Amino acid sequence: MRLKKNKIALMLPGGGARGSYQVGVLKGILEILPDNTKIFPIITGTSAGAINAVVLASYAHDLALGVKRLELFWTSIHCNDVYRTDALMITKTLSKVIGSILFSKLGVKAPKSLLDNTPLKELLTRELHLPQIQEAIEKEVLQGLSITASSYDTSIAKSFYQANSKIHSWNRTRRIGIPEKLSIEHILASAALPFLFPAQLIGKEYYGDGGLRMSAPLSPAIHLGAEKILVIGTRDESPIPTPTEVPEYPSMGELGGYMLDTIFMDTLMADLSRLKRINRTINLLNDKQRKQTHLQHIDTMIIKPSLDVRDVTREHAKDIPRPVRTLLKVIGGWGKDWRMPSYLLFEPGYTKALIELGYQDSLAKKDKILAFLGD
Repeated sequence: MRLKKNKIALMLPGGGARGSYQVGVLKGILEILPDNTKIFPIITGTSAGAINAVVLASYAHDLALGVKRLELFWTSIHCNDVYRTDALMITKTLSKVIGSILFSKLGVKAPKSLLDNTPLKELLTRELHLPQIQEAIEKEVLQGLSITASSYDTSIAKSFYQANSKIHSWNRTRRIGIPEKLSIEHILASAALPFLFPAQLIGKEYYGDGGLRMSAPLSPAIHLGAEKILVIGTRDESPIPTPTEVPEYPSMGELGGYMLDTIFMDTLMADLSRLKRINRTINLLNDKQRKQTHLQHIDTMIIKPSLDVRDVTREHAKDIPRPVRTLLKVIGGWGKDWRMPSYLLFEPGYTKALIELGYQDSLAKKDKILAFLGD
């Protein structure tokens, strides 16, 4: 099976520990297209998707090897590899939260974040091979890689990209593309989940998760030259039943989990719908009119969990270290909807379950994947 000649982009949105699902989908794709290991010349990622994107870009010459590296990464990870889980750190955080409420007038400040992700920096420094990205670009097996982070200081979504010389920077309303040699700091900035992880300083600006300000998540792939975009989401889109009676008032933790869902998937789904409308409009124009619009038809495909990830979370939630569970219970993020734990459950039992779900979901879409990627 040969690949279509279109420049196909792989887009990996965020999702914390849910990012392991993306590995399973890619594993299934490689089983469907076993002889094609250079499928995606363009890769974009945000948050946990940025970590996956960097690894895949580093192994753009052999996607199968990159996916194997990712599977090993995700199936051997633990919460304390990503953030501190010791009781002392959690106790200090809770003390600061309570102290800032009771003694704010005395100058007691709230903690910068609920969790300390210093271990993640150490993990990424040890595991990632960033120089291989430029090597892949020079060998022309990778056209471009983009990682998006949001500036708290300028309220702009900045897509830091490393690409060949044909790609030019872009500047749109509250979103820009900046050519830079990607570093661990860019990844940490993109993965700085609001409230949970501290902001990352790059230059003279503090950055948080890339999904915070990105109003057009598909745009980096398009600016890097994509003609088709495959998106691997981290949330199912099944409708949630309307309550039959008045529920309890949402807790701080529930609101935080709700916000994370909005950041990672709601804007993406809206952008996919917008692109489909543009495609329909372009198809109604003749060749002369199409040239005048400077727009092009871009096909998209999204693969997302066939099950509610929160149900999978419920089965493995006990694996979260006890001090972190205590913290989540205090802020109301434990139980009920399981949203917030689903982003923080960096434990092998959970990540393996999501990888298997992604793998099965990919195989279930074999015909659609062949039609989209194969020729």
